[in-house]
Amino acid sequence: MPPKADRPKVPKFLTEAEEAKWWDDHKDMVERNLIQAMRDGTAVRGTALRLAREARVSRNVTIRMAEADLDLARKQAEAKGLPYQTYIKSLLHEALVKRQGRAGKLEA
Repeated sequence: MPPKADRPKVPKFLTEAEEAKWWDDHKDMVERNLIQAMRDGTAVRGTALRLAREARVSRNVTIRMAEADLDLARKQAEAKGLPYQTYIKSLLHEALVKRQGRAGKLEA
């Protein structure tokens, strides 16, 4: 697999259609990188399936949110073509992972 600096940066997408078009436009590059990762031994069979399975293990929670925040989340989710609860869950996950990464750097 090429060094991270040599790989194209995957942009943030506003819609699933925009994302699908980007991946379709870059399918040759993705295929080359995948083949190279398989040759290098850095592609692990079943990783995507395992991660998806782990992500499905969840628990229901109830939280109180300001109506303005909920309205904003609903608007943003709609623009992305996602259910608002899925969108909120992804935002929370993203923030937690980012914060964990920062905490790890501070400890080093």
